[in-house]
Amino acid sequence: MKQLTEQQFNELIAGSKPVVCDFFATWCGPCKMLAPVLEDVSSEYAAKAEFVKVDVDNAPALSAKYGIMSIPFVAIFENGQLKAKSIGFMPKAEVKQFLDANL
Repeated sequence: MKQLTEQQFNELIAGSKPVVCDFFATWCGPCKMLAPVLEDVSSEYAAKAEFVKVDVDNAPALSAKYGIMSIPFVAIFENGQLKAKSIGFMPKAEVKQFLDANL
């Protein structure tokens, strides 16, 4: 999963392919636990969505725009709009359930 700047993120979500974004911080324990889970499922869902990461400490405007108060914050964007979100750590089965329901 590639880490994006705010500008790259805005350009990517404007596209037609759904985007799954992991909003995280390097100091966040649950974020560190979720990262390998998302990395694992991203290859399984690569045909359905683009998987990316945004460090909230480097993109405060995005955090404010989407009301991100707690991390990890996994969001699904379609056609530039926030379609679904999940806050907190999820085990792999739960991540897949979330993706299946929203992609």
